[in-house]
Amino acid sequence: MKCDKNKVIKVKWLLPLAVLIVSITVLYMIVRNADIARYNQIRTKAKLNAVTYADRMTTELHKGIGITNSLEQIIISENGKIHKFKTVAQSMMNNYVQSIQIAPAGIVSNIYPEERNEAAKIDLIHDETRGEIVRYGIENDLVIMQGPFELNQGGYGIAIRNPVFFKNNDGSKKFWGLTIVIIRVPEIFLKSVNSLSEFGYDYCLYKTASPLTDEYKMIDGSVSEMIDPVSHKFRVGGCTWKLDVVPKDGWNQKSNMHPIILAGSVIILLLEGLVIALLIMQEQWIIFKSLAITDSLTGMLNRTGFNEQFDRYLSKEGSRRCIGIMLDVDNFKSINDVYGHALGDKVLKKLSESIKRTFSDNSILGRNGGDEFCIILKDTGIDEARKQIENFCKAERKFKYKGKEYNYSISIGYAEYPLHSEKGSELLRCADMALYEVKLKGKNGCFCYNNEIHSSKRTQLGFKLNDISLNLPGAFFIYKADKKNGQILYANQEMIQFVGCKDLEDFFDFTNKKFSGLVHPDEYRSVEESIWGQITLNEGQSNDYVQYRMAVKDGGYKNVLDFGRIVDSEYYGPVFYVLVIGYDNIKEHYELRDSDNN
Repeated sequence: MKCDKNKVIKVKWLLPLAVLIVSITVLYMIVRNADIARYNQIRTKAKLNAVTYADRMTTELHKGIGITNSLEQIIISENGKIHKFKTVAQSMMNNYVQSIQIAPAGIVSNIYPEERNEAAKIDLIHDETRGEIVRYGIENDLVIMQGPFELNQGGYGIAIRNPVFFKNNDGSKKFWGLTIVIIRVPEIFLKSVNSLSEFGYDYCLYKTASPLTDEYKMIDGSVSEMIDPVSHKFRVGGCTWKLDVVPKDGWNQKSNMHPIILAGSVIILLLEGLVIALLIMQEQWIIFKSLAITDSLTGMLNRTGFNEQFDRYLSKEGSRRCIGIMLDVDNFKSINDVYGHALGDKVLKKLSESIKRTFSDNSILGRNGGDEFCIILKDTGIDEARKQIENFCKAERKFKYKGKEYNYSISIGYAEYPLHSEKGSELLRCADMALYEVKLKGKNGCFCYNNEIHSSKRTQLGFKLNDISLNLPGAFFIYKADKKNGQILYANQEMIQFVGCKDLEDFFDFTNKKFSGLVHPDEYRSVEESIWGQITLNEGQSNDYVQYRMAVKDGGYKNVLDFGRIVDSEYYGPVFYVLVIGYDNIKEHYELRDSDNN
């Protein structure tokens, strides 16, 4: 018994030892992997900095090339000459420019400043040290950088030589000469290298002496030698440049984890590390989960996330009531087609924000796809929610396009669980059927599901206004029936084509959105009197045909028959629905038929 007890004690003490050994091993691996990741991160950051500052240097070097390009443009514009060269060159000088030169036929003739630069007046093409490189640039029509070389004035410079050509009448090119800038290095990119140094990096900048060699020459550096640097190569002026970078503190920057481990806090650090790791993993999981169930445009739940939350609610609160709502934007396809998808997205985002403000308390909000949204109002019945839903539906909604405001409306269908559906999965189907009931009744409203609605009704709504207007065999347009402020609101594609416009925006621009813009000026007053006279006499009945000359975009006119009907619109008041028929075409058609019959 005592022996067994001693064995249990030994095993008990061995277990913490085993856990300690495993913990030390795991912590060691974690620290090792963290150091590797940290090392890789430091190198990646250094690489990014090398790329960034190399790009800056490229930009700065192009400033020197830009001077030669400017001289080239002046020479071409002045037919091979630069008047007042000294004045022009003086205006282009900078702290990094040693001299500016031009070399007609490759012979340096003008230098600014001339003082201490007289020796540069040479025949570059036939020069022993420069000739081969100069001829290479001319033959290939390339801006060439040569150097670095010591300057007579002290320091180092790089020559930028830009060959200038004139075009002959036959399209061939004729060599004129060279525009040349001698830049000082590292002065030209001094800001970049200073910033790199201040940012905590040592650097070395190299350059191939010319396009004809792969041998690098050091341009500048904060140190003379580097250990395992990151490098970035770039090409400017036909030469390859290389920027090497290392952190001033080196790659293996020590952390305090090892002393803490050796000091005996291994187990605590391990637990803390595990907790932190778990928290990081949990945070990442939450982020990825959120992305997977969130609609990217509106920030609401997508259908997957919506269904998950709804199922979770029903499983916990299955005996409680709730309201399911389906809503969408009326004629949303027309908004996209007429005003563009970018504006359509703005409409959806603005609508989603109003949904969140109205139903955010104790509700589940989602975007079903397209312009359709779904909502669950928890612990709520129809009597409590009806007023809120109706008010939300009736709220004024507008969007702006090119500085003008336009109204739009929504349709809503809703149902109650378990009143209208025994299963939660059927609730939104009932709300969807109620939504289509609103569509069948003209849109812009809300409707509560009842048992008299059948799913077969959904098939009755096989088309929309946009489909009808697109395929209607005839030209028609709609305009506001206001004598003082009449305004064209819409025209179908056939009407747009009838007057020779490209699209609805072109049609609005052509007519200035006025009915008067479509009628011959000599006839507008009589046409207007005829239309309003018929309305007054018939007291709202259908109008008779009105004949007049309709303006078209090419400046002409077409004889048309105009048949209109005035109706009341909820948003615009009285409006005319107008069908337009080409009078000459009809007349010719029926005259031909009469002729055939005779």
